[in-house]
Amino acid sequence: MRNYFVLQYSMANRHLSEFGVNPFLGAGLLVFGFVGLSIVLFTKTEFAAYIYPLIALAIISKLSETGRNDFLKTIFNELGYYRIRIIENCLVALPFIIFLTVKSSSIPILILLLSAFALVFVNFKNQFNFTIPTPFQKHPFEFIVGFRSNLVLIISTWFFTVMSIIFGNFNLGIFSLLLAFLIFLSFYGNPENGFYVWVFSLAPHKFLLRKINTAIFCSTLLCLPITLALSVSFYSNVFIIIGLQALCCLYLATIILAKYSVFPNQMNLPQLILLALSVGFPPLLLVVIPFFYTKSINRLNALLQ
Repeated sequence: MRNYFVLQYSMANRHLSEFGVNPFLGAGLLVFGFVGLSIVLFTKTEFAAYIYPLIALAIISKLSETGRNDFLKTIFNELGYYRIRIIENCLVALPFIIFLTVKSSSIPILILLLSAFALVFVNFKNQFNFTIPTPFQKHPFEFIVGFRSNLVLIISTWFFTVMSIIFGNFNLGIFSLLLAFLIFLSFYGNPENGFYVWVFSLAPHKFLLRKINTAIFCSTLLCLPITLALSVSFYSNVFIIIGLQALCCLYLATIILAKYSVFPNQMNLPQLILLALSVGFPPLLLVVIPFFYTKSINRLNALLQ
């Protein structure tokens, strides 16, 4: 069992190194980012103590994937398997528990601990032996796969929206909208096989335009319940809601361009730094978007022309 965790640690370090980040620096950045986002969440809404465990459980639920757990069962005996699953779930929950302890939130800690332990015995895909329908028909695969893989997280954004309306908390509603787009951005984190680009048989600029239009259409479709509910309930802030969604769509287009600017490789530190800077200072998008667009055209020329 010890060798298993040593292997996981080595693989994590290797991924960071391939990403162009020193493992120790990467760990520090993760801690800094986690603490910073946690502080922002607890500052923006009084429901943070209950949203926080849901975020942790959404991450932990990824460890309950059928194929992964079936593989573990072939390597370890039953006792060893459950020991590994308990340790993994506890390790993921630990940072959240520490922060909740600092905030003196005992009930959310108890909920998180019990739920993390219960998820050890849950295998989600064994319980859902059917294909989850999506509203995207034959559109490119990112949103079809992303929707099915992150259905719980997407439903949680709708839940947060309902809570924001019930308690009249506009900030919580904005958080649900931002969380939805953060989930959508994650759909474009990994490059697909070159065949799925070549099969379009389009000029590079038309291919990028099609990808961006599809992403904006699908994200708007999934966010429609959120934007309509918030616009009706907080009608005085309707221009803020529309403007924020438009800005999020712009970032969605930017990450698509960033993805194909290094295709078929995965995005690494330079691209993420530019994206992070543009999030902190949106006018920078006027420079970042043309830069990524030019790089994407050059990368795609080899496949599409």
